[in-house]
Amino acid sequence: MTQGPILSLLTFLPMVGALFILTIRGDAEVVARNARNVALWTSMINFLLSLVIWVNFDSSTAKFQFVEESQWMPAFGITYKLGVDGISMFFVLLSTLLTPICVLASWESIQTRIKEYMISFLIMETFMIGMFCALDMVVFYVFFEAVLIPMFVIIGVWGGPRRVYAAFKFFLYTLAGSVLMLLAILAMYFDANTTDIPTLMAHRFPAALQAWMWLAFFASFAVKIPMWPVHTWLPDAHVEAPTAGSVILAAVLLKFGGYGFLRFSLPMFPEASVLFTPLIYALSIVAVVYTSLVALAQEDMKKLIAYSSVAHMGFVTIGTFTLTVQGIEGAIFQMLSHGVVSAALFLIVGVVYDRMHSRDIATYGGLVHRMPAYALVFMLFMLASVGLPGTAGFIGEFLVLVGAFQVNTWVAALAATGLILGAAYMLYLYRRVIFGALTKDSLKAILDMSPREIAVFAPLVVLVIWMGVYPTPFLDVMHVSVANLLTQVQASLDAGAAVAVAGR
Repeated sequence: MTQGPILSLLTFLPMVGALFILTIRGDAEVVARNARNVALWTSMINFLLSLVIWVNFDSSTAKFQFVEESQWMPAFGITYKLGVDGISMFFVLLSTLLTPICVLASWESIQTRIKEYMISFLIMETFMIGMFCALDMVVFYVFFEAVLIPMFVIIGVWGGPRRVYAAFKFFLYTLAGSVLMLLAILAMYFDANTTDIPTLMAHRFPAALQAWMWLAFFASFAVKIPMWPVHTWLPDAHVEAPTAGSVILAAVLLKFGGYGFLRFSLPMFPEASVLFTPLIYALSIVAVVYTSLVALAQEDMKKLIAYSSVAHMGFVTIGTFTLTVQGIEGAIFQMLSHGVVSAALFLIVGVVYDRMHSRDIATYGGLVHRMPAYALVFMLFMLASVGLPGTAGFIGEFLVLVGAFQVNTWVAALAATGLILGAAYMLYLYRRVIFGALTKDSLKAILDMSPREIAVFAPLVVLVIWMGVYPTPFLDVMHVSVANLLTQVQASLDAGAAVAVAGR
C-alpha cells in the first residue's frame, strides 16, 4: 500500500467523505446523525492511514518519501507532486489527529446546519494535508490559500455575535500577505524555470533577488504565525470561532507560517535569512514579552489563550532562525506541542462554555468542587502550556533556548522571560476558574465531563505526557532532515561568500 498513491489517498479521502455527506437525504435528525457519523469515521480512517505512513517512514534519510508525481500543466513545467520528509511528517499527523477530535467535540455543541459544518471540516482537512505534502510551488499555493475558504465559512456561519467581522478580518489579513508570496513564486519560476520545490531548494538565487523574495514570503508567513504586529486578527478570530474552529486555527493553521520558513525561507533564501535574522529576533521577543503581558490582562478565557499562542509562536521563530540543530528541532517540536496543548486548552474552554454559555473568567470559580475530572485535565494542559518538565511544552522551549543561547545570549535571556510570564497568566487563569469557594448559584448544578468529552481529551493527555517523557521517537524522525537543511543552508552561504570574494 505504501508503494501506491498513499499520500493522494490521505489527502483526498476527506473530500470523498464530504461529497458523500453532500448526498445524504432525509429529515433533519437523520441527516444530522449520518453527517456526524460519516465525518467521524472518514477522519478516523484518515488518521489510521497517516499512522501507516509514520510507521513506514524511514528516519535515516533526508529524502522526500512516498513521492507521487504526474503532469498537471506540462507546458509550464508544473506538476502535481506530493511527498513528506522529517519536517512535514508530524504536521500531517497533527492535522489527521485533530480532525476527528474536532468532529467529536462538535457532536452536541453544533445544532444548526450540521451537514454543511461537517463538510467544511472535511474539506479543510484535505487542504491542510495537501499543503504539508505539496512538493510543487503551485500545488502548495493552491492548498495554502484554499484553507482560508472553509475556515472563513466556519467562523462566519457558526461563530459568535461578531462572527462576520472576525471572519472578514481573518480572510483579508491572511490573503493580503499571500498576494506578495504569489509574486515571489512567479519571480522564482522565471529565475529557475521550474516550480519543483526540491529543485528550487537546490537552486541558488541571486542575493539581491533573495532579499525581495524573502520579504514577500515573510509577509505571508508572518501573518499566518502570527508575528507581532500583524497578530491582531487572531484574538478576534478565536473569540468568535466555534470551539472546534479555534482548535484547528490554533493547532494547525498557525503552523503554516513556521512550516513555510523551514520549507522555503531558509533553504531557498539563506543569505536573506541571515540578513533578516535580527529583525526576526526583535519581532519575536516583542511577541513573547508584549503578548504575554496582554494575556495577563484578559478577562475572556479564549482571548487569553489566543494571546498566549502568539507568545509561544515567538519561540518558534526564534528557534527557526538560530540555524542550529537544537533551535530548529526545538521550533518544530514546539509547533507540535503547541498544536496539541492549545487544541486541548480551547477544548477545555468549550466544555464550560457549552454548559454556561460564557467565556468570562469572572463567571467561574470553585469548579473543582463540582468538576474534579475537569480540574485534573485542565491542570495537566495548563502545566504543559507553562512548560513543566515531563510535559510536551518543556522539550521544545528548552531546545529553542539552548539553540538561542549558542547564537545570542541576550535573545535567549529575553525569550526566557516568556516562561515566567506564561506561568503567571496560566496559573492566574487556573486559580480563578478552578479554585476558591463555589459561591455562584449558577455553578452549583454544573456537571463534570461526559464520557464523550473524556474520549476527546484522552488521546491529547496521552500525547502530552508521551512527548514530554519520551520525545525520542519525534526527534529521531526530524533529526536527519534538519541536519540536511542546515547543511544546504551552510553550503549556499559558503557559495555566496565565495562569489562575493571573487567579485572583488
